[in-house]
Amino acid sequence: MHKTEDMLHPHTHGQEEHEHMHSHEHSHSHTQTKAVINRLSRAIGHLESVKRMVEGGRDCTEVLVQLAAVRSALNSTAKVILKDHLEHCITDAGSNEAEQIQALNEAIDKFMS
Repeated sequence: MHKTEDMLHPHTHGQEEHEHMHSHEHSHSHTQTKAVINRLSRAIGHLESVKRMVEGGRDCTEVLVQLAAVRSALNSTAKVILKDHLEHCITDAGSNEAEQIQALNEAIDKFMS
């Protein structure tokens, strides 16, 4: 996660607006959190299975196919996270929008490389 200097940012929760410190390591309530956690758990289990395949001396082509499946699952999970972020963080960024977009661009660059 991108960390910047702590700054005072106004936020609106419901009808109430207040300010508090942010360092971009704050948590958000996203609608897809449970789905993301479930997807990550399945990907972790799948990767553990691939590890056991390697330990058991399974055919390299089988291992590569399974690794491709894990990578695809992670990419799908990243899409869910990105869509959720756009819906909840960028749209609610307010005066902090430019900074949020810059942080998102940096995260996308790192993810894609």
